[in-house]
Amino acid sequence: MAASSPAATATTTPPIAGTAIHRGPGAARLLSGSLSRRSPLASTAQAVSSSAAPKPRGLLLPCRAAEGAAPARAEAPLKVMISGAPASGKGTQCRMIVEKYGLVHISTGDLLRAEVSSGTDIGKKAKEYMDSGMLVPDQVVTDMVVSRLSQPDVRERGWLLDGYPRSYAQAQSLESMKIRPDIFILLEVPDDNLIDRCVGRRLDPVTGKIYHVKNFPPENEEISARLTTRSDDTFEKVKSRLETYKQNSEAVIPTYSDLLNQIDGNRPVEVIFREIESMLQKICTNASEKKLAKTNDQPVSPFA
Repeated sequence: MAASSPAATATTTPPIAGTAIHRGPGAARLLSGSLSRRSPLASTAQAVSSSAAPKPRGLLLPCRAAEGAAPARAEAPLKVMISGAPASGKGTQCRMIVEKYGLVHISTGDLLRAEVSSGTDIGKKAKEYMDSGMLVPDQVVTDMVVSRLSQPDVRERGWLLDGYPRSYAQAQSLESMKIRPDIFILLEVPDDNLIDRCVGRRLDPVTGKIYHVKNFPPENEEISARLTTRSDDTFEKVKSRLETYKQNSEAVIPTYSDLLNQIDGNRPVEVIFREIESMLQKICTNASEKKLAKTNDQPVSPFA
């Protein structure tokens, strides 16, 4: 998925079910989500003593009562879903969110490659479909995601689910296991801008750096002469990818309409991130206030 910054390197995801996004109004609200089943991976990992390794960095950095105060932990780790069309800038925002809040970034493409490379049972199943040129079934992808979500680092730090679920079946599978985000962020960019971002991209095969013919041209003619165009960045293929995205978008967002926050992705990267920060800060603040109210409501023992 391409980032807002033309300099960001896009990654190619193995063939899995199409991205599913739908447009619709909505407002963020905090919902507590929990995993209803545990992966064997989680049980194995938790058997390791916490003293054997340093604890992951905390995630609720914005939940501070005052400047310089210690972070206030919510009742549950922060859970975020983020989606956007190809070249919407999702990758850049994911990196900034992870850096700021310490969430575990979960991308199905990365997970799929890791499972196949490791030769796990899920990876072997996925590889059979991939080798046959078929899409990896929803259930296989969902099993892979749920396995990752159940691991100790994710349960401790919270998660950022990138571009998933991608179908109605995947969304309903997560719902059936009571896996819900606190917020669903949708980056919206007009089609003309998305097409321009993709078609104008150029790759430097020597450095791997991404340029754009108009928005981020190469520094000199030597670099310009060796730039190449990705095979899937032609006008026809970009249009096809956007159409697939729109068709699938009808399926997923209704499941998360109450958590949906639509963000204008056709602005500077920093401006977009400030808006996301504001949304996540509100979630953390609400969680802290609810926890405080719950504590205050508890009866005080006369013998205390």
